[in-house]
Amino acid sequence: MTQLSVAIVGGLHADARRAAVEALLAGVPGSVALHHDLSTAVDGTVLRTIRDAGGLVSTGETPLVNDCACCALREDLVPELERLAGAGLTRLAVVELWDSVEPKAMAEVVAASGLPLTSVITAVDPALLLPCLGNGDDLAETGLAAAPTDERTVADTFARQLEYAPVLAVLDSEEADEEDRALLSQLHPTALQVPVQGQGAPSVLEERGELRDQPRRTRTPQRAITPMAPPGSLLAAALAGFDVDAAAAAQHPACALLPTDADEHGVTTLVWRRHRPFHPERLYAALEDLCCAAARSRGRFWLAERPDTLLHWDAAGGALCVESAGPWLASLPDAAWEMVPPVRRAAAALDWHPEHGDRCQHLVFTSPGLDRDGLERLLESCLLTDTEYAAGREAWERLPRPFDAFLEV
Repeated sequence: MTQLSVAIVGGLHADARRAAVEALLAGVPGSVALHHDLSTAVDGTVLRTIRDAGGLVSTGETPLVNDCACCALREDLVPELERLAGAGLTRLAVVELWDSVEPKAMAEVVAASGLPLTSVITAVDPALLLPCLGNGDDLAETGLAAAPTDERTVADTFARQLEYAPVLAVLDSEEADEEDRALLSQLHPTALQVPVQGQGAPSVLEERGELRDQPRRTRTPQRAITPMAPPGSLLAAALAGFDVDAAAAAQHPACALLPTDADEHGVTTLVWRRHRPFHPERLYAALEDLCCAAARSRGRFWLAERPDTLLHWDAAGGALCVESAGPWLASLPDAAWEMVPPVRRAAAALDWHPEHGDRCQHLVFTSPGLDRDGLERLLESCLLTDTEYAAGREAWERLPRPFDAFLEV
C-alpha cells in the first residue's frame, strides 16, 4: 500500500501549467493527474479526466451543483481522491485546476477532507505577467467564469492565483526578459521559483484572443535575474507539505506578507506606510489615478470617518476592490485579544503607534515604469491635513462617506 500525497497545480497560463503537471507525472512513478474541465458546464456537466505519464486513464462526468461548475468540482474532487487513496497504488495525485479556479478554495477543500495536501503550485509564464495583470475583462466575457454569478476579472483572478502559492513553476520562456522576471520576483518575493520546460503552446487566453491588445513581445532571450531552484526541486516541493491556515494568514489583509521596497530592471515596488487617516472624499477622487498607477497594488488602509474598520485595498487590471476586513485590534477590548490569532497580534505589533494602535496605511504598488515620486505625492495629498487631523475623531466621523458604495452600507 502506498500513502497518497496531493499536490495542487493551477494558473491561467495553460502551457506553464501543463508543463508543471507533466514534470511531476514523469518524476514520480505511479502518480496521476486529475483535471475537471469546467468549459463543459454549458452542457450541464463537468468533465473529469485522470491521466498518468503514459496518457489517459479514465474519464467521467459530474453534474453541476446549484448551476455552478466550481461547486461540482468541489463535490467530485474529494471522493475521487479518497478512491485513489483507498486503492493504495498512487503515491502522488496532482490536481490540475481549470484555468480560472483559484487554489485557495481547493486547498481548503482538500485539507478539510483529511487528505495529505503536500503542495500548492501556480504555474507562470513570465512573458504573460503584464498582459494578465492588465486584463480587466470579466471572466464571463472570456468564457472562463466558474458560475453564472462569477463577477471576477482576469487580472484579479490571476493575481490571487500567483500570490497564494508558495511555489511558482516558471516556464522557461524565450520571450521573457529581465523586466518580466523582476516583476515576478517583486510580486511574490517569498515564493520558491522552479523552472519548467514547455512546448510553446499558447495559453488559453491567447487561444481565445483575450491578450490581443497586449501581445507577447518578441525579444532576445535574457539571463534570468532571479536565482531559481533546479528542475528536480519541483518534485521535492510537491511533497514538502502545505499549511492552509498559514497560507490564509499570509493573504489576510490584517497580516498579509506584502512585498518590500524594490527597484530593479525598470520594475519598482513602493511600500507606503503612514499613521494618519485618509480624507474619504480626497481619496475617493484619486481612486482612478491610484488604480492606474501600478500593475498591481494591495494592502490595508484607514479612513478617517471609519476609525474602527480595517479596510482591504486590492487592485489589478485598473479595477479596485475595497472590502471591510473587520476591526483594527486597537478598537477591541483587551479581553477580545485572547481570541485573536497570534499571527494577527504579531502583525499589529509591527505597525503599533502610541496613539492609534495598529491603525495605519500600508499600501504596496508594483509596476514597471512606476512614477514613485508622483504616486507618493498623490497619496500624501489624500491624508488629513494638519488642521483636519487636529480637529479630532469626532470631527472625522462627520466627514462624508463616499466609500459606502464600495462597502454596500
